[in-house]
Amino acid sequence: MTREVSFSEPAGEGARSILLVDDDDTFRERMARALRERGFVAVTAADMRAALSAATAAPPDFAVVDMRMPGGSGQEVIEGLFAISPETRIVVLSGYGSIASAVEAMHNGARHYLSKPIDADELVAALLKVDGEGHRGHDRAHLHAAPADVTPSLARAEWEHIQRVLSDCGGNVSEAARRLGIARRTLQLKLKKYPPRI
Repeated sequence: MTREVSFSEPAGEGARSILLVDDDDTFRERMARALRERGFVAVTAADMRAALSAATAAPPDFAVVDMRMPGGSGQEVIEGLFAISPETRIVVLSGYGSIASAVEAMHNGARHYLSKPIDADELVAALLKVDGEGHRGHDRAHLHAAPADVTPSLARAEWEHIQRVLSDCGGNVSEAARRLGIARRTLQLKLKKYPPRI
């Protein structure tokens, strides 16, 4: 697995810069190439150290961060990016099994959430959406409020994940809580909180 930082070819003046952080080499480089074709200046990093090094060298307008990586979690990458560049707008990527961490990332300042697999057009649409919100400066209080239309999709994703795990466990709440890595009582509260249809 490469640990190098990969930079794009120079783009046109005023092009938006994006840091793509993902340990899946094929996905990362394919997505970076597609973003470059769409006019972004793309920098890729395979892990937390490379990502923070790249952001220190040139703080990006956007960062796309996978939540599950070796050598530092996506959440640690997000915290490090905010320490370097509070204005960087972050979109988190989450696969099956990391819904809870994506929800936490949204509460900690990420602007949008996308569930893998995604294609370049979906990612560009998300970037344009958060770009449309404009810079909110260094005021982290604004960052803690997720856009209104993201929260239901997060709740739906979390609910669907819980339901899949419950189904796999034959409805056994204790076993589902163990597999989800949360307390049984927490799972019961989540089941009461979310209605069957979100």
